[in-house]
Amino acid sequence: MSARVEGVEVDTRHWIGGRRIDSAERFESISPIDETPIAALARAGAAEVDHAVAAASQAFKTWSRTSREERARLLHRIADIVESKVESLAVVETRDNGSLLRSHRRGVMPRVAMNFRFFADWLLQLDHADFEVRNHRNHVSWDPSGVAAIITPWNAPLMLGTWRIAPALAAGCTVVYKPPEWAPLTASLLADITAEAGLPDGVFNVVQGIGREAGAALARHPKIRRLSFTGSVATAKQIAASAAENLVPLSFELGGKSPYLVFADADLDLAVNTAVGQYDNAGQVCLAGTRILVEESIRGRFLEAFLAKARAIHQGDPRDETTDIGPQISRPHFERVDGYVQRATASGLKPTLGGGPNTDLGGIYYCPTLFVDPPAGSEILREEVFGPVLCLQSFRDETQAIAMANDTDYGLAAIVMTGDEKRAERVTSQVSAGLVWNNCFFVRDLRQAFGGNGKSGIGREGGSWSFDFYCDVKNSVYAPNGWRNNG
Repeated sequence: MSARVEGVEVDTRHWIGGRRIDSAERFESISPIDETPIAALARAGAAEVDHAVAAASQAFKTWSRTSREERARLLHRIADIVESKVESLAVVETRDNGSLLRSHRRGVMPRVAMNFRFFADWLLQLDHADFEVRNHRNHVSWDPSGVAAIITPWNAPLMLGTWRIAPALAAGCTVVYKPPEWAPLTASLLADITAEAGLPDGVFNVVQGIGREAGAALARHPKIRRLSFTGSVATAKQIAASAAENLVPLSFELGGKSPYLVFADADLDLAVNTAVGQYDNAGQVCLAGTRILVEESIRGRFLEAFLAKARAIHQGDPRDETTDIGPQISRPHFERVDGYVQRATASGLKPTLGGGPNTDLGGIYYCPTLFVDPPAGSEILREEVFGPVLCLQSFRDETQAIAMANDTDYGLAAIVMTGDEKRAERVTSQVSAGLVWNNCFFVRDLRQAFGGNGKSGIGREGGSWSFDFYCDVKNSVYAPNGWRNNG
């Protein structure tokens, strides 16, 4: 069973225990580009999830004892194959989730390969020096924890998925991956790639389906030992409640309502260009600085330049090289975004830019939108819209800027634009966020700790933090002069 998507054959069945497994029921993947169905996929329930976890549990017995060198070799082999298939992965994911094809070709899919390479190499250097305590030698090791469940979102499904899958596999865990129902297709292609690379049967498994069915069954499964989820706060609460029954350690990345602070001494062109860049991926970016806070003395100049730049954004088919942003992911999400905008408008706010669907394009394309001076506490200012909707406010001084930046339930990221290095350091130290960019945006290295504060999540991943999560960290103590077989 397969579908042909942009000329690429995609198997529509699950991948469990090294075999393709079908289901009696199916669900459709609908392209946001034109809202047409592009594939009917096997729809997992509790039975398929149980099958996948059983296969992963069986494979764990061998994979967890496989040498670091062999695990690293296989991850590098997966990366090699990903690099050879960048074009097919890119065209399928663009058709499936509506992100820019040029971004997938040049950045996103190469990053998928990098995810595997980085964690393969990090595994080989993962070490902690032995230390002495009253002449007793202490040794730290990372023991694979078991079966890891990984559930990731639709805005960058393969890149975000492999950012968790790669370290879990490197750590010696086996994986059951539930891709997003709104963009599941590249997960199936990844399954084929792992098989071609020679990954043993059952080490990596893919169960496709609806979150409330397959995702819920995975979250509550008693044999899961780690669970990584990226998505909404509401869904995370349900997953946490299910996982609590089995005391499963969790890693959650749950989005944000990040502040974008612009001080009067900032490079205005850089600040404006980077601010307009927050509309990237049609606003479907968890890290985006959606609350633009501008110092009063430059507010007028900043807003004028911002509007001129934002009005030049080219929205259209994401397969076109000239397109800057594409559609929303789905009709329900499009309506959700519009609901936020219409409620804000009904409350008396007038959009300074946009404010509704792109009627020239039709479908589920939403105009880049800006609200200026929404009142404190308003829904549009506090809730994550996850669409091309920004808010702009002004502040008097540094103290007020920091207070406004921290006036949120979230704490994933922040962006600070200033020409004063000392100010950047002061503000960064006082803003509550897992990641703060100064005079830049989206500079990411896999060695960095990544995660959020408040409602933006639980825990950190990246570099050694990923291995700390996917492993049981063990300390072994050796007494002196206790060995009878020495010499």
